[in-house]
Amino acid sequence: MPMSIEPSSSSDDPARPDAAPLVGVLDNLRAQLLMVTLGLVTVGLVLVYFPAAASFRLQWMTDRAEAAHLAALAADVAPGGALGEEEVRALLMGADAVAVARVRNGMNELVLYSGPIGEGLVESDLRKAGWFTHIRDTIETLNAPDDRLLRIRAHPMGAPDELIDVIVREAPLHAALREFSRRLLIYASLAAIIVGAVLYCALFFLFVRPMRRLAGAMTHFREDPADPARMIRPGAARNEIGQAEHELARMQADVRQALLQRERLAALGGAVAKINHDLRNVLASAQLVSDRLAMDSDDRVRGMGERLVRAVDRGVRLCEATLEFGRAEESAPVRQPIAARALLEEVAGDAMLAEGDVVWTNDIGDELRLDADPDQAHRLFLNLCRNAIQAMQSVEGERRLSARATAMPLVADGSGEIRIEIADSGLGVPPKARERLFQAFSGSTRRGGSGLGLSIARELARAHGGDVDLVTTGDAGTVFAVRLPAAPPVRP
Repeated sequence: MPMSIEPSSSSDDPARPDAAPLVGVLDNLRAQLLMVTLGLVTVGLVLVYFPAAASFRLQWMTDRAEAAHLAALAADVAPGGALGEEEVRALLMGADAVAVARVRNGMNELVLYSGPIGEGLVESDLRKAGWFTHIRDTIETLNAPDDRLLRIRAHPMGAPDELIDVIVREAPLHAALREFSRRLLIYASLAAIIVGAVLYCALFFLFVRPMRRLAGAMTHFREDPADPARMIRPGAARNEIGQAEHELARMQADVRQALLQRERLAALGGAVAKINHDLRNVLASAQLVSDRLAMDSDDRVRGMGERLVRAVDRGVRLCEATLEFGRAEESAPVRQPIAARALLEEVAGDAMLAEGDVVWTNDIGDELRLDADPDQAHRLFLNLCRNAIQAMQSVEGERRLSARATAMPLVADGSGEIRIEIADSGLGVPPKARERLFQAFSGSTRRGGSGLGLSIARELARAHGGDVDLVTTGDAGTVFAVRLPAAPPVRP
Protein backbone atom coordinates (compact mmCIF):
# COMPACT_ATOMS: atom_id res chain seq x y z
CA MET A 1 0.00 0.00 0.00
CA PRO A 2 1.56 3.32 -0.99
CA MET A 3 2.41 5.71 1.75
CA SER A 4 0.92 9.22 1.71
CA ILE A 5 2.21 12.30 3.43
CA GLU A 6 -0.53 14.20 5.22
CA PRO A 7 -0.30 17.96 5.65
CA SER A 8 0.91 19.10 9.01
CA SER A 9 -1.65 20.08 11.57
CA SER A 10 -2.53 23.74 11.97
CA SER A 11 -1.38 23.51 15.56
CA ASP A 12 2.22 23.52 14.28
CA ASP A 13 1.75 26.81 12.44
CA PRO A 14 3.02 29.70 14.55
CA ALA A 15 0.92 32.13 12.52
CA ARG A 16 -2.41 30.36 13.15
CA PRO A 17 -5.32 32.54 14.34
CA ASP A 18 -5.47 31.03 17.83
CA ALA A 19 -1.80 32.03 18.35
CA ALA A 20 -2.50 35.68 17.56
CA PRO A 21 -3.75 36.59 21.07
CA LEU A 22 -0.60 35.15 22.62
CA VAL A 23 1.57 37.08 20.17
CA GLY A 24 -0.36 40.25 20.98
CA VAL A 25 0.16 39.73 24.70
CA LEU A 26 3.89 39.16 24.28
CA ASP A 27 4.12 42.31 22.17
CA ASN A 28 3.06 44.28 25.22
CA LEU A 29 5.97 45.87 27.06
CA ARG A 30 4.44 45.03 30.44
CA ALA A 31 4.10 41.35 29.49
CA GLN A 32 7.65 41.28 28.17
CA LEU A 33 8.90 42.71 31.45
CA LEU A 34 6.93 40.04 33.35
CA MET A 35 8.43 37.27 31.20
CA VAL A 36 11.94 38.64 31.71
CA THR A 37 11.38 38.86 35.48
CA LEU A 38 10.06 35.28 35.64
CA GLY A 39 13.01 34.09 33.56
CA LEU A 40 15.51 35.80 35.85
CA VAL A 41 13.79 34.37 38.93
CA THR A 42 13.87 30.87 37.43
CA VAL A 43 17.54 31.17 36.57
CA GLY A 44 18.22 32.43 40.09
CA LEU A 45 16.40 29.44 41.61
CA VAL A 46 18.44 27.03 39.50
CA LEU A 47 21.69 28.74 40.40
CA VAL A 48 20.81 28.59 44.10
CA TYR A 49 19.28 25.11 44.25
CA PHE A 50 22.03 22.87 42.88
CA PRO A 51 24.91 24.28 44.99
CA ALA A 52 22.65 24.20 48.08
CA ALA A 53 21.57 20.59 47.40
CA ALA A 54 25.20 19.55 46.81
CA SER A 55 26.20 21.20 50.09
CA PHE A 56 23.40 19.35 51.91
CA ARG A 57 24.53 16.01 50.44
CA LEU A 58 28.15 16.71 51.41
CA GLN A 59 27.16 17.52 54.97
CA TRP A 60 25.02 14.37 55.19
CA MET A 61 27.95 12.16 54.09
CA THR A 62 30.34 14.01 56.43
CA ASP A 63 27.98 13.33 59.34
CA ARG A 64 27.85 9.65 58.42
CA ALA A 65 31.64 9.45 58.29
CA GLU A 66 31.91 11.09 61.74
CA ALA A 67 29.27 8.72 63.14
CA ALA A 68 31.18 5.75 61.72
CA HIS A 69 34.39 7.07 63.32
CA LEU A 70 32.64 7.26 66.70
CA ALA A 71 31.32 3.71 66.23
CA ALA A 72 34.86 2.52 65.49
CA LEU A 73 36.12 4.20 68.66
CA ALA A 74 33.34 2.54 70.64
CA ALA A 75 34.40 -0.81 69.23
CA ASP A 76 37.97 -0.14 70.32
CA VAL A 77 37.00 0.28 73.98
CA ALA A 78 34.67 -2.71 74.11
CA PRO A 79 35.27 -5.01 77.17
CA GLY A 80 37.49 -7.90 76.24
CA GLY A 81 38.37 -6.34 72.89
CA ALA A 82 35.61 -8.23 71.12
CA LEU A 83 32.00 -7.35 70.22
CA GLY A 84 29.06 -9.62 70.03
CA GLU A 85 26.59 -9.71 67.19
CA GLU A 86 24.10 -7.56 69.08
CA GLU A 87 26.72 -4.93 69.90
CA VAL A 88 27.89 -4.77 66.26
CA ARG A 89 24.31 -4.41 65.05
CA ALA A 90 23.67 -1.63 67.57
CA LEU A 91 26.78 0.32 66.63
CA LEU A 92 26.03 -0.01 62.89
CA MET A 93 22.46 1.09 63.47
CA GLY A 94 23.65 4.11 65.44
CA ALA A 95 25.95 5.05 62.60
CA ASP A 96 23.25 4.20 60.00
CA ALA A 97 25.89 2.08 58.26
CA VAL A 98 26.27 -1.36 56.72
CA ALA A 99 30.03 -1.72 57.30
CA VAL A 100 32.81 0.40 58.79
CA ALA A 101 36.51 0.12 57.99
CA ARG A 102 39.47 2.36 58.63
CA VAL A 103 43.07 2.84 57.68
CA ARG A 104 45.27 3.62 60.69
CA ASN A 105 49.05 3.58 60.79
CA GLY A 106 49.09 2.26 57.23
CA MET A 107 46.98 -0.78 58.12
CA ASN A 108 43.50 -1.57 56.74
CA GLU A 109 41.09 -2.70 59.44
CA LEU A 110 37.49 -3.88 59.14
CA VAL A 111 35.91 -2.58 62.34
CA LEU A 112 32.19 -3.31 61.95
CA TYR A 113 30.51 -5.62 59.49
CA SER A 114 26.95 -6.94 59.28
CA GLY A 115 27.15 -9.45 56.44
CA PRO A 116 27.70 -9.80 52.70
CA ILE A 117 27.33 -6.61 50.63
CA GLY A 118 25.34 -6.92 47.41
CA GLU A 119 25.71 -5.14 44.07
CA GLY A 120 24.78 -1.52 43.30
CA LEU A 121 27.63 0.09 45.21
CA VAL A 122 28.75 3.66 44.32
CA GLU A 123 31.71 5.47 45.85
CA SER A 124 32.22 9.06 46.99
CA ASP A 125 35.68 10.08 48.14
CA LEU A 126 35.30 13.30 50.15
CA ARG A 127 39.04 13.85 50.06
CA LYS A 128 39.25 14.39 46.32
CA ALA A 129 35.80 15.41 45.05
CA GLY A 130 35.29 19.04 44.00
CA TRP A 131 32.11 21.12 43.78
CA PHE A 132 31.39 20.14 40.20
CA THR A 133 31.65 16.46 41.18
CA HIS A 134 29.34 16.99 44.16
CA ILE A 135 26.73 18.75 41.98
CA ARG A 136 26.92 15.98 39.40
CA ASP A 137 26.60 13.25 42.08
CA THR A 138 23.66 15.14 43.66
CA ILE A 139 21.76 15.09 40.37
CA GLU A 140 22.58 11.39 40.02
CA THR A 141 21.37 10.70 43.58
CA LEU A 142 18.01 12.39 42.88
CA ASN A 143 17.47 10.08 39.89
CA ALA A 144 18.93 6.89 41.44
CA PRO A 145 16.89 3.92 42.79
CA ASP A 146 16.52 3.55 46.55
CA ASP A 147 18.30 0.16 46.78
CA ARG A 148 21.79 1.45 46.07
CA LEU A 149 24.64 1.42 48.58
CA LEU A 150 26.99 4.37 49.04
CA ARG A 151 30.66 4.01 50.03
CA ILE A 152 31.99 7.13 51.76
CA ARG A 153 35.72 7.71 52.29
CA ALA A 154 36.84 10.65 54.42
CA HIS A 155 39.24 11.86 57.11
CA PRO A 156 37.43 12.17 60.47
CA MET A 157 37.74 15.55 62.16
CA GLY A 158 38.93 13.98 65.44
CA ALA A 159 41.68 11.96 63.73
CA PRO A 160 42.77 13.60 60.49
CA ASP A 161 45.60 11.07 60.03
CA GLU A 162 43.09 8.21 59.77
CA LEU A 163 40.85 7.26 56.88
CA ILE A 164 37.26 6.17 57.52
CA ASP A 165 35.67 3.93 54.91
CA VAL A 166 31.95 3.46 55.59
CA ILE A 167 29.19 1.87 53.50
CA VAL A 168 25.68 3.21 54.01
CA ARG A 169 22.32 2.74 52.32
CA GLU A 170 21.55 5.61 49.89
CA ALA A 171 17.79 5.50 50.50
CA PRO A 172 17.95 7.75 53.63
CA LEU A 173 20.11 10.24 51.70
CA HIS A 174 17.67 10.14 48.83
CA ALA A 175 14.71 10.82 51.13
CA ALA A 176 16.53 13.55 53.06
CA LEU A 177 17.63 15.23 49.81
CA ARG A 178 14.07 15.25 48.49
CA GLU A 179 12.75 16.72 51.71
CA PHE A 180 15.49 19.36 51.65
CA SER A 181 14.65 20.15 48.01
CA ARG A 182 10.97 20.57 48.88
CA ARG A 183 11.71 22.97 51.75
CA LEU A 184 14.29 24.87 49.71
CA LEU A 185 11.88 25.17 46.79
CA ILE A 186 9.18 26.58 49.04
CA TYR A 187 11.40 29.10 50.80
CA ALA A 188 13.31 30.05 47.66
CA SER A 189 10.09 30.44 45.70
CA LEU A 190 8.66 32.75 48.34
CA ALA A 191 11.86 34.79 48.36
CA ALA A 192 11.98 34.81 44.56
CA ILE A 193 8.36 35.93 44.31
CA ILE A 194 9.01 38.80 46.71
CA VAL A 195 12.22 39.84 44.99
CA GLY A 196 10.64 39.41 41.55
CA ALA A 197 7.60 41.47 42.56
CA VAL A 198 9.80 44.25 43.91
CA LEU A 199 11.98 44.13 40.79
CA TYR A 200 8.95 44.11 38.49
CA CYS A 201 7.29 47.03 40.28
CA ALA A 202 10.51 49.03 40.29
CA LEU A 203 11.11 48.48 36.57
CA PHE A 204 7.45 49.06 35.78
CA PHE A 205 7.22 52.39 37.57
CA LEU A 206 10.69 53.56 36.51
CA PHE A 207 10.63 52.53 32.86
CA VAL A 208 7.53 50.74 31.58
CA ARG A 209 4.89 53.19 32.77
CA PRO A 210 6.77 56.28 31.44
CA MET A 211 7.37 54.51 28.12
CA ARG A 212 3.69 53.53 27.86
CA ARG A 213 2.77 57.12 28.65
CA LEU A 214 5.15 58.30 25.93
CA ALA A 215 3.76 55.84 23.37
CA GLY A 216 0.19 56.73 24.35
CA ALA A 217 0.93 60.43 23.95
CA MET A 218 2.27 59.79 20.44
CA THR A 219 -0.84 57.80 19.46
CA HIS A 220 -3.18 60.34 21.06
CA PHE A 221 -1.48 63.22 19.25
CA ARG A 222 -1.49 61.39 15.90
CA GLU A 223 -5.28 61.10 16.00
CA ASP A 224 -5.70 64.89 15.96
CA PRO A 225 -2.44 66.86 15.77
CA ALA A 226 -4.29 70.17 15.55
CA ASP A 227 -5.82 69.77 19.03
CA PRO A 228 -3.53 71.49 21.58
CA ALA A 229 -5.06 69.40 24.39
CA ARG A 230 -3.46 66.29 22.87
CA MET A 231 0.09 67.56 23.33
CA ILE A 232 2.17 65.80 25.96
CA ARG A 233 3.01 67.57 29.17
CA PRO A 234 6.57 66.59 30.10
CA GLY A 235 7.17 65.36 33.63
CA ALA A 236 9.84 66.44 36.05
CA ALA A 237 12.16 63.50 35.34
CA ARG A 238 15.64 64.45 34.16
CA ASN A 239 16.68 61.06 32.84
CA GLU A 240 16.59 59.88 29.23
CA ILE A 241 12.82 59.29 29.33
CA GLY A 242 12.29 62.81 30.64
CA GLN A 243 14.47 64.16 27.83
CA ALA A 244 12.43 62.14 25.33
CA GLU A 245 9.22 63.67 26.71
CA HIS A 246 10.62 67.19 26.35
CA GLU A 247 11.82 66.48 22.81
CA LEU A 248 8.42 64.98 21.93
CA ALA A 249 6.71 68.10 23.27
CA ARG A 250 8.95 70.29 21.10
CA MET A 251 8.35 68.09 18.07
CA GLN A 252 4.58 68.21 18.60
CA ALA A 253 4.74 72.00 18.87
CA ASP A 254 6.68 72.16 15.60
CA VAL A 255 4.22 69.80 13.91
CA ARG A 256 1.25 71.89 15.08
CA GLN A 257 2.98 75.05 13.88
CA ALA A 258 3.62 73.44 10.49
CA LEU A 259 0.00 72.30 10.23
CA LEU A 260 -1.26 75.77 11.10
CA GLN A 261 1.10 77.29 8.56
CA ARG A 262 -0.10 74.81 5.95
CA GLU A 263 -3.69 75.77 6.65
CA ARG A 264 -2.82 79.44 6.34
CA LEU A 265 -0.95 78.75 3.10
CA ALA A 266 -3.94 76.84 1.73
CA ALA A 267 -6.23 79.74 2.58
CA LEU A 268 -3.71 82.17 1.16
CA GLY A 269 -3.47 80.10 -2.01
CA GLY A 270 -7.22 80.31 -2.51
CA ALA A 271 -7.19 84.05 -1.96
CA VAL A 272 -4.22 84.53 -4.30
CA ALA A 273 -5.97 82.55 -7.03
CA LYS A 274 -8.99 84.82 -6.82
CA ILE A 275 -6.88 87.99 -6.71
CA ASN A 276 -4.72 86.71 -9.54
CA HIS A 277 -7.76 86.24 -11.77
CA ASP A 278 -8.84 89.86 -11.35
CA LEU A 279 -5.25 91.15 -11.47
CA ARG A 280 -4.75 89.68 -14.93
CA ASN A 281 -7.70 91.73 -16.15
CA VAL A 282 -6.20 94.88 -14.63
CA LEU A 283 -2.81 94.14 -16.21
CA ALA A 284 -4.48 93.63 -19.59
CA SER A 285 -5.73 97.22 -19.44
CA ALA A 286 -2.33 98.47 -18.28
CA GLN A 287 -0.72 96.58 -21.14
CA LEU A 288 -2.80 98.50 -23.70
CA VAL A 289 -1.83 101.84 -22.13
CA SER A 290 1.88 100.90 -21.96
CA ASP A 291 1.85 99.87 -25.63
CA ARG A 292 0.61 103.33 -26.61
CA LEU A 293 3.20 105.02 -24.40
CA ALA A 294 5.93 102.98 -26.03
CA MET A 295 4.92 104.44 -29.40
CA ASP A 296 4.94 108.08 -28.21
CA SER A 297 7.04 110.56 -30.14
CA ASP A 298 8.74 111.85 -27.00
CA ASP A 299 11.93 109.87 -26.40
CA ARG A 300 11.61 110.10 -22.60
CA VAL A 301 7.98 109.02 -22.60
CA ARG A 302 8.76 106.27 -25.11
CA GLY A 303 11.62 104.94 -22.91
CA MET A 304 9.37 104.87 -19.86
CA GLY A 305 6.68 103.21 -21.93
CA GLU A 306 9.04 100.48 -23.10
CA ARG A 307 10.09 99.82 -19.52
CA LEU A 308 6.44 99.75 -18.51
CA VAL A 309 5.69 97.26 -21.30
CA ARG A 310 8.40 94.93 -20.05
CA ALA A 311 7.20 95.25 -16.45
CA VAL A 312 3.58 94.53 -17.40
CA ASP A 313 4.67 91.53 -19.50
CA ARG A 314 6.58 90.15 -16.55
CA GLY A 315 3.56 90.78 -14.34
CA VAL A 316 1.29 88.83 -16.69
CA ARG A 317 3.73 85.93 -16.87
CA LEU A 318 4.08 85.99 -13.09
CA CYS A 319 0.31 85.76 -12.69
CA GLU A 320 0.26 82.75 -14.98
CA ALA A 321 3.15 81.19 -13.07
CA THR A 322 1.30 81.82 -9.79
CA LEU A 323 -1.61 79.70 -10.93
CA GLU A 324 0.78 77.05 -12.21
CA PHE A 325 2.56 77.00 -8.86
CA GLY A 326 -0.74 76.10 -7.17
CA ARG A 327 -0.88 72.99 -9.32
CA ALA A 328 2.82 72.08 -9.46
CA GLU A 329 6.24 73.61 -8.81
CA GLU A 330 8.05 76.63 -10.22
CA SER A 331 8.20 76.28 -14.00
CA ALA A 332 11.49 75.01 -15.38
CA PRO A 333 13.82 77.84 -16.51
CA VAL A 334 14.17 78.48 -20.21
CA ARG A 335 17.84 79.43 -20.37
CA GLN A 336 19.56 81.77 -22.71
CA PRO A 337 22.67 83.98 -22.54
CA ILE A 338 22.05 87.19 -20.55
CA ALA A 339 24.41 90.10 -20.08
CA ALA A 340 24.87 90.28 -16.31
CA ARG A 341 25.59 94.02 -16.19
CA ALA A 342 22.54 94.98 -18.27
CA LEU A 343 20.34 92.66 -16.19
CA LEU A 344 21.42 94.27 -12.92
CA GLU A 345 20.96 97.77 -14.37
CA GLU A 346 17.39 96.98 -15.31
CA VAL A 347 16.72 95.33 -11.94
CA ALA A 348 18.14 98.30 -10.04
CA GLY A 349 16.02 100.71 -12.10
CA ASP A 350 12.82 98.78 -11.27
CA ALA A 351 13.75 98.40 -7.58
CA MET A 352 14.56 102.08 -7.08
CA LEU A 353 11.62 103.66 -8.90
CA ALA A 354 10.26 104.92 -5.56
CA GLU A 355 13.66 105.27 -3.88
CA GLY A 356 15.51 108.06 -5.60
CA ASP A 357 18.05 108.71 -2.84
CA VAL A 358 19.83 105.31 -3.07
CA VAL A 359 23.31 105.42 -4.58
CA TRP A 360 23.64 102.57 -7.06
CA THR A 361 27.00 101.16 -8.11
CA ASN A 362 27.35 98.47 -10.79
CA ASP A 363 30.87 96.98 -10.91
CA ILE A 364 29.98 94.02 -13.14
CA GLY A 365 32.01 93.71 -16.29
CA ASP A 366 30.36 93.87 -19.71
CA GLU A 367 31.90 90.55 -20.74
CA LEU A 368 30.11 88.41 -18.10
CA ARG A 369 27.09 86.56 -19.41
CA LEU A 370 24.70 84.35 -17.45
CA ASP A 371 23.06 81.16 -18.69
CA ALA A 372 19.63 81.70 -17.13
CA ASP A 373 15.94 82.34 -17.71
CA PRO A 374 15.58 86.13 -18.20
CA ASP A 375 12.31 86.50 -16.27
CA GLN A 376 13.40 84.26 -13.38
CA ALA A 377 16.83 85.93 -13.16
CA HIS A 378 15.10 89.33 -13.08
CA ARG A 379 12.77 88.17 -10.28
CA LEU A 380 15.71 86.70 -8.36
CA PHE A 381 17.79 89.89 -8.29
CA LEU A 382 14.73 92.13 -7.93
CA ASN A 383 13.82 90.36 -4.67
CA LEU A 384 17.37 90.78 -3.37
CA CYS A 385 17.57 94.46 -4.32
CA ARG A 386 14.16 95.30 -2.87
CA ASN A 387 15.09 93.52 0.37
CA ALA A 388 18.31 95.53 0.49
CA ILE A 389 16.50 98.83 -0.10
CA GLN A 390 13.91 98.01 2.58
CA ALA A 391 16.72 97.15 5.01
CA MET A 392 18.18 100.65 4.49
CA GLN A 393 14.95 102.57 5.16
CA SER A 394 15.90 103.32 8.77
CA VAL A 395 19.51 104.25 7.91
CA GLU A 396 20.44 107.89 8.39
CA GLY A 397 22.81 109.36 5.86
CA GLU A 398 23.85 107.99 2.52
CA ARG A 399 22.28 104.70 1.43
CA ARG A 400 24.34 102.61 -0.96
CA LEU A 401 23.51 99.56 -3.06
CA SER A 402 26.15 97.88 -5.18
CA ALA A 403 26.76 94.80 -7.31
CA ARG A 404 30.02 93.12 -8.21
CA ALA A 405 30.72 89.84 -9.93
CA THR A 406 33.44 87.20 -10.17
CA ALA A 407 33.72 84.50 -12.81
CA MET A 408 34.43 81.13 -11.23
CA PRO A 409 36.94 78.70 -12.85
CA LEU A 410 35.74 76.52 -15.68
CA VAL A 411 35.16 72.82 -15.02
CA ALA A 412 36.03 69.89 -17.28
CA ASP A 413 33.04 70.29 -19.60
CA GLY A 414 33.83 73.95 -20.22
CA SER A 415 31.01 75.32 -18.03
CA GLY A 416 31.50 77.65 -15.12
CA GLU A 417 29.72 79.89 -12.63
CA ILE A 418 29.37 83.59 -12.04
CA ARG A 419 29.24 84.83 -8.47
CA ILE A 420 27.36 88.11 -8.10
CA GLU A 421 27.37 89.90 -4.74
CA ILE A 422 24.62 92.36 -3.79
CA ALA A 423 25.79 94.66 -0.98
CA ASP A 424 23.86 97.30 0.97
CA SER A 425 24.68 99.75 3.76
CA GLY A 426 21.86 98.71 6.09
CA LEU A 427 22.02 97.76 9.75
CA GLY A 428 22.44 94.03 9.11
CA VAL A 429 20.31 90.96 9.69
CA PRO A 430 19.32 90.35 13.34
CA PRO A 431 20.84 87.16 14.80
CA LYS A 432 17.38 85.74 15.56
CA ALA A 433 16.34 85.99 11.90
CA ARG A 434 19.49 84.34 10.46
CA GLU A 435 18.44 80.79 11.36
CA ARG A 436 15.29 80.96 9.19
CA LEU A 437 16.41 83.60 6.74
CA PHE A 438 15.52 81.58 3.63
CA GLN A 439 12.31 79.99 4.97
CA ALA A 440 9.03 81.22 3.55
CA PHE A 441 6.92 83.28 5.96
CA SER A 442 9.63 82.92 8.62
CA GLY A 443 12.70 84.87 7.46
CA SER A 444 11.32 88.42 7.44
CA THR A 445 13.45 90.92 9.35
CA ARG A 446 10.98 93.82 9.32
CA ARG A 447 7.53 94.35 10.73
CA GLY A 448 4.81 93.43 8.24
CA GLY A 449 7.17 91.55 5.94
CA SER A 450 6.09 88.24 4.41
CA GLY A 451 9.52 86.62 4.40
CA LEU A 452 9.06 85.40 0.81
CA GLY A 453 11.73 87.47 -0.99
CA LEU A 454 14.82 85.49 0.00
CA SER A 455 12.93 82.19 -0.16
CA ILE A 456 11.88 82.87 -3.76
CA ALA A 457 15.38 84.06 -4.68
CA ARG A 458 17.02 80.87 -3.38
CA GLU A 459 14.41 78.66 -5.05
CA LEU A 460 14.98 80.36 -8.42
CA ALA A 461 18.77 80.16 -8.07
CA ARG A 462 18.69 76.45 -7.17
CA ALA A 463 16.41 75.76 -10.14
CA HIS A 464 19.34 76.95 -12.29
CA GLY A 465 21.84 74.78 -10.38
CA GLY A 466 23.12 77.72 -8.31
CA ASP A 467 22.35 79.11 -4.87
CA VAL A 468 21.97 82.23 -2.73
CA ASP A 469 24.02 82.62 0.47
CA LEU A 470 24.48 85.21 3.16
CA VAL A 471 28.14 86.28 3.02
CA THR A 472 28.44 88.91 5.74
CA THR A 473 26.10 91.02 7.82
CA GLY A 474 26.56 93.66 10.51
CA ASP A 475 26.36 97.35 11.27
CA ALA A 476 28.32 98.14 8.10
CA GLY A 477 25.77 96.39 5.88
CA THR A 478 24.86 93.02 4.42
CA VAL A 479 26.25 91.10 1.45
CA PHE A 480 24.37 88.30 -0.37
CA ALA A 481 26.11 86.14 -2.99
CA VAL A 482 24.26 84.63 -5.95
CA ARG A 483 25.85 81.79 -7.91
CA LEU A 484 24.45 81.15 -11.40
CA PRO A 485 25.77 79.21 -14.40
CA ALA A 486 27.89 81.16 -16.84
CA ALA A 487 26.94 81.16 -20.50
CA PRO A 488 29.20 78.97 -22.63
CA PRO A 489 31.90 80.95 -24.40
CA VAL A 490 31.15 81.91 -27.95
CA ARG A 491 33.39 79.94 -30.27
CA PRO A 492 34.38 81.44 -33.62
